[in-house]
Amino acid sequence: MADEPLVLGIETSCDETGVGIVRGTTLLADAIASSVDEHARFGGVVPEVASRAHLEAMVPTIERALKEAGVSARDLDGISVTAGPGLAGALLVGVSAAKAYAYALGKPLYGVNHLASHICVDQLEHGPLPEPTMALLVSGGHSSLLLSSDITSDVRPMGATIDDAAGEAFDKIARVLNLGFPGGPVIDRYAKEGDPRAIAFPRGLTGPRDAAYDFSFSGLKTAVARWIEAKRAAGEDVPVRDVAASFQEAVVDVLTRKAVRACRDEGVDHLMIGGGVAANSRLRVLAQERCEAAGITLRVPRPKLCTDNGAMVAALGAEMVARGRDASDWDLSADSSLPVTDPHVPGRSHAHGHSHSHDHVHEVSKGNLYS
Repeated sequence: MADEPLVLGIETSCDETGVGIVRGTTLLADAIASSVDEHARFGGVVPEVASRAHLEAMVPTIERALKEAGVSARDLDGISVTAGPGLAGALLVGVSAAKAYAYALGKPLYGVNHLASHICVDQLEHGPLPEPTMALLVSGGHSSLLLSSDITSDVRPMGATIDDAAGEAFDKIARVLNLGFPGGPVIDRYAKEGDPRAIAFPRGLTGPRDAAYDFSFSGLKTAVARWIEAKRAAGEDVPVRDVAASFQEAVVDVLTRKAVRACRDEGVDHLMIGGGVAANSRLRVLAQERCEAAGITLRVPRPKLCTDNGAMVAALGAEMVARGRDASDWDLSADSSLPVTDPHVPGRSHAHGHSHSHDHVHEVSKGNLYS
């Protein structure tokens, strides 16, 4: 156990300040400070509010994680941080904090990809990822089908949303139904008491000529909103539970159908589902049914690890250290549109033979701080 890398991960891509600590594939701490309540009155995440909340929460959350893990910052083998994709200002707070800690402690810095982290977090729950693994990532900002043969270096996009992500659709329908923000958990709750077959809402991009693995939820969102408006205009009560159940069914039907199809087409027998919407109870049940029928093993982390958290960033960082991947340079910057094909951002100096400036800087910093 002791020779497995001990890594601290920082996640600030949206409205959660997440700090996780892992040793190899063992989770030691998962500390989160959420600013979701500060955004609720606006009905969505306000980037400036999120950035300020990250600034205030960062140091206390890191200290809480270290205490929870029972380790000292000096014991760490590396610090990893979400470099993108996400909200630029929010990412910047995390990247700046990670650089400061790594520099002060003389530890290597790893800028990692938010989406690849969502896949890697499953290692903390179910052990090493099979290679290859198909991953369905569904959250407020992303709906993607990804094929990973090596989570540290090879993630291939199979399909993605061409408009709204699944999580955005949940938020918008919850708003139309006056159920508040965020929409995912509340629609899941209401849907449990509704009839998923009550209303036939459209399934986007499922025609024979449509892109096999891409997603579209804006048409569905519009159809649901119009159906609700028509009911209200006619002076009738809106059956909130049936609308929630029928809408949710339309989303998870498409997500699971396309994911299982991608597994079959690629000959992959493992499907991993991650991202905030993976906490949806109906998505889990339907995915399990369809995977069993197709002979595919389904891996879904527990709900707390599906939403944004620092543990997933630490998990990918630990994998980078374990596989000897190059650390990032000190000029690592936040990239709000970092492509998923870049699971991490290696230092540019490493492209032309190894540079020793990294170690030199560390020695200088250690001398400054701990002499």
